[in-house]
Amino acid sequence: MENPHILVIPYPAQGHVIPLMDLSSCLLKHGFKITFVTLEFNHQNAMDILALRGEEMGNRVHLVSVPDGLGSSEDRNQPGKISEAILQTMPRKVEELIEEINGSERKINCVIADQSLGWALEIAKKHGIKRAAFCPAAAALLVLGFSIPKLIDDGVIDQDGTPLKREMIKLSPNMPPMNTMNFVWACIGNINAQKNIFKLMVRNNESIKLTDWLLCNSTYELEPAAFTMAPNIKPIGPLLAPKSKPTDSNCLTWLNQQAPQSVIYVAFGSFTTFNTTQFQELALGLELTGRPFLWVVRSDIPNGRNNAYPEGFQERIGSRGQMVDWVHQKKVLSHPSIACFISHCGWNSTMEGLSNGVPFLCWPYFADQFFNQSYICEYWGVGLGFERDGRGTITRNEIRNKVEQLVGNEKYKAKSMALKETVMNSIAETGGSNNNLKDFV
Repeated sequence: MENPHILVIPYPAQGHVIPLMDLSSCLLKHGFKITFVTLEFNHQNAMDILALRGEEMGNRVHLVSVPDGLGSSEDRNQPGKISEAILQTMPRKVEELIEEINGSERKINCVIADQSLGWALEIAKKHGIKRAAFCPAAAALLVLGFSIPKLIDDGVIDQDGTPLKREMIKLSPNMPPMNTMNFVWACIGNINAQKNIFKLMVRNNESIKLTDWLLCNSTYELEPAAFTMAPNIKPIGPLLAPKSKPTDSNCLTWLNQQAPQSVIYVAFGSFTTFNTTQFQELALGLELTGRPFLWVVRSDIPNGRNNAYPEGFQERIGSRGQMVDWVHQKKVLSHPSIACFISHCGWNSTMEGLSNGVPFLCWPYFADQFFNQSYICEYWGVGLGFERDGRGTITRNEIRNKVEQLVGNEKYKAKSMALKETVMNSIAETGGSNNNLKDFV
């Protein structure tokens, strides 16, 4: 019998592509054929992610790209904009791709789509193909989406998703509280983008009903209340990349020279931006700690240019600080020299930090990151959040003080290591996540 063929369709953002690439790697081990769909603008990024997973995986995953319908000069880092473009262009192109593949000898047996792309599940049903939705975020994010009708009925939000007042609510007595102003669709900034994303979530609630499987990059132990509320969600996390070739050797060489649990690792994902004042306060805060630090300053952030650093900063820190535009994050977080992770709290980064027993300093930017901070600080007890001043800035002294509170307190490291053991047990032979993945296979 020929190996089953799976079409994998991620939402076209790095935080969505990476876990679906990791899931694809797991499925390859079970003999599946994988066709992985990208948009043309991030096709190279997907190729780079695939290359990091080694030659064997790179040669076995077939990457195909489709257009998004946006012009070359348009800003694809605006979540609302790319979501709207995806709805207008991507469904037709994906359906054409499915028809083309099914017209050949390598017919598609199953579609795994990001749960935010409900239309892909509708297309798969139309063509009689088995369907799995995948959530790259916390199960709590899905539960929030499922709770939208009740939130409207209870007067928490209106029909467009707009919070009717600022308040803290709990979806379940045993879940951390959520600030209504930080609902995943409500903290985007642009009103039209908020409405578009909210409508998409409402539509996806219906599309998810078409799935044969609803998979999530989480574990029962991390979110018991969320899985109790929605037992149809099956956790298969943490999804970890296969061992790959050594990369970024200069960075790893520098880490090898640092004392155990001494380095502050700083990274904010692919969307976070800073104004000049905040950028400089962060730099000066890292300097004030007196500790070695590894800071990922993306090359596409204008404030990351050398002339945006505080005057004399680079000379003063010398080799104690490393500013780089990219690192292999999982390799960095697994390094024994790492003391803590200053993070935007994206779910991938959260799972990677938890899987390596690294305490967090939380700096959320938008979407689900605020709720992930609540999990980290209030629910799991493996991190601290930063407080902003009257101008909305996280000051240099706040950064220094929180680093000292976290790194100087052994309880955070002890809790982080205990949670690491719990999380990793979930993907062991008899773990809940491993059993769910085997059931899916």
